[in-house]
Amino acid sequence: MCGIVGFTNYNLNVGVEEAKRIIANMNDKLKKRGPDEEGTYIQNNVCLGQRRLIVIDAEGGKQPMVCKYQGNNYCITYNGQIYNTKELKETLTQNGFTFEGYSDTEVLLKAFIHYGYEVVKHLNGIFAFAIWNEGKQELFLARDHFGVKPLYYSIKNKEIIFASEIKALFEFPSIVPTIDETGINEMFGIGPAHTPGMTTFKGIEELKPASFMIYRKDGIITEKYWRLKSKIHKDNFDETCSKVKYLLEDSIKRQLNSDVPLCTFLSGGLDSSIITKYASKHFKENNKPKLETYSVDYKDNDKNFQKTDFQPNSDKEYIDLISKELDTNHHIITLDTPELADYLKEAMIARDMPGMADVDSSLLLLCKNVKEHATVALTGECADEIFGGYPWFFREDALKSKTFPWSINISGRQHLLNENIEKKIDLKSYIDTRYNESLSEVELLETDTEETKEKRKISYLTMNWFMQTLLDRSDRMAMYTGLELRVPFCDYRLAGYLWNVPWEMKALNGREKGLLRYIMKDELPERIVGRKKSPYPKTWNPTYTNKVKNMLVDIMNKENAPIRSLLNEKDINEIIRTDGKSFTRPWFGQLMTGPQLMAYLCQVNMFLETYKPVIEL
Repeated sequence: MCGIVGFTNYNLNVGVEEAKRIIANMNDKLKKRGPDEEGTYIQNNVCLGQRRLIVIDAEGGKQPMVCKYQGNNYCITYNGQIYNTKELKETLTQNGFTFEGYSDTEVLLKAFIHYGYEVVKHLNGIFAFAIWNEGKQELFLARDHFGVKPLYYSIKNKEIIFASEIKALFEFPSIVPTIDETGINEMFGIGPAHTPGMTTFKGIEELKPASFMIYRKDGIITEKYWRLKSKIHKDNFDETCSKVKYLLEDSIKRQLNSDVPLCTFLSGGLDSSIITKYASKHFKENNKPKLETYSVDYKDNDKNFQKTDFQPNSDKEYIDLISKELDTNHHIITLDTPELADYLKEAMIARDMPGMADVDSSLLLLCKNVKEHATVALTGECADEIFGGYPWFFREDALKSKTFPWSINISGRQHLLNENIEKKIDLKSYIDTRYNESLSEVELLETDTEETKEKRKISYLTMNWFMQTLLDRSDRMAMYTGLELRVPFCDYRLAGYLWNVPWEMKALNGREKGLLRYIMKDELPERIVGRKKSPYPKTWNPTYTNKVKNMLVDIMNKENAPIRSLLNEKDINEIIRTDGKSFTRPWFGQLMTGPQLMAYLCQVNMFLETYKPVIEL
């Protein structure tokens, strides 16, 4: 796991010393992603940089890595982990390749030399990488199937500048933080999500998931190499259960490879318990020390917890049950209100945009604490998206909302804009466009039942929008602390198979993730298998509400607070007066209610103060 940066230099005529300075500054912005090593590769037409978090093959995985093959030089800078390295290496060895180490970086580079652009169709993993082909004078960029690993870029004067995080791009002299109408729509209409391929900043895009780009002096080629393919599901119920279980177990086992300490996040929910079960089993079979597991809690949450439809129970009793059952060494990281609020700015900087407020800062703090003991953690993220676990899969108001079901209150978002901007910006129109664009991509079959068609649509939206937001959160918060998070449920083979499993089977017995529960009924305690979905925990401590409320009051008392130039002061004051209850639905998802909305607005102001974007409207 690492951070990567680079730029081409066909027409810029940047001197060597200037190139060294630029690439060093870009690299420096990613040192939290890669705290262990740094490296650069500078030639006449390209500059590549890398910050490394060492996980596998400390000596043999140094980057940027150069390979000379049949008289041509290839250089890679790479962020990620390839989970089918063993199979790839065997194939490459049979084709005459030799290896100096055992890093997946070397295997990936030589796989590219062997397969060319088709290499992405042979990879199972999470990755974002750039390979410079000196002979062809071209740059190849690629990103994993679901965009677990980030890759941003900007085109300036027919040159491409790229980086793992947006902040690094601003170290390139001609890239200036700018927000236009699209950026306002993204931040307040879509945020904290974002449209795939887009960012808040004008002229900065992201390479879309499951895509690659070929950049040459005479132009750019971008292709999508994988997509969810709809087809008739022919397996019977028993065959479906067998295949899902195999794919899930195989994914988890592949992701347990590490030269550094590895742990799991354990909330006591079904998803994290499954990951932990197989990880614990692997540790025991390989005579490793007891598996370390971690969860997050908040000071006085036992006194303040409030049961809701979205969060029906707290985690502790379930964690105690499954940790004892699986014989793990469990650690509860307890956070307090001041920490959550104080780290809102750090969480925003980690994302390069306002995010999920304390839902982000708490994960950042959890990862910060875990990093003291481990470098790799496996999580249960993405199970709800691919197995159908969210309430909106079942709620009629969400299914019939004709918009993204995790942010239904569009009018409330619109009214937050100040009078001058509201005249120029129509959030609903923008959201509708993005929503309909996405739905037009869904491949429906004539044989699908009406319910399956409906659920295909909601599944597609959830996997391509909501899941991406959570994956962004996981990567940015964890990598900001130098911790690598792996997401076994996000295996493209598993997701692709489940995409075609009929809804009636997926939601067996009318339950969220009913199929997954059935498959695991003999593997885990009944109370864990039957536990109603409960999302990532948030604080219910009223001192947090008061803290972020006072932070927002302080911001609004400053005449030069940049947020005042964008938002409606009257509406913000009403949010403050009601502790956010004037906003009748969560701002986003299940967790961003009143306190998180106030914290989000604080993050918006922090964002504007930190990045000082030029506003073009």
